[in-house]
Amino acid sequence: MAPPEVEEVVEIDFGTEIDKPWVTIVWNDPVNLMSYVTWVFQTYFGYSKEKSEQLMMAVHHEGRAVVSHGTRERMETDTAAMHGYSLWATFQKDE
Repeated sequence: MAPPEVEEVVEIDFGTEIDKPWVTIVWNDPVNLMSYVTWVFQTYFGYSKEKSEQLMMAVHHEGRAVVSHGTRERMETDTAAMHGYSLWATFQKDE
């Protein structure tokens, strides 16, 4: 009697790269007032005034701030929304 045939199953984990979070970054610009940038963060993201001011100060002093994390699709939406408010924003994979 011949031994039963066994089919080898190979599992590949694609989840690590696919699920890697993305971020939306708002960059400093010489046009928008700090109070306006704070207002945008409060209005669009629903952040508290304190968190919005912290992010705005990071944009102002460091030149950029990560304002949201999530899926690529969500970051595309957030970036487009920031453009709609006339803010300079980009999205990328989280480092």
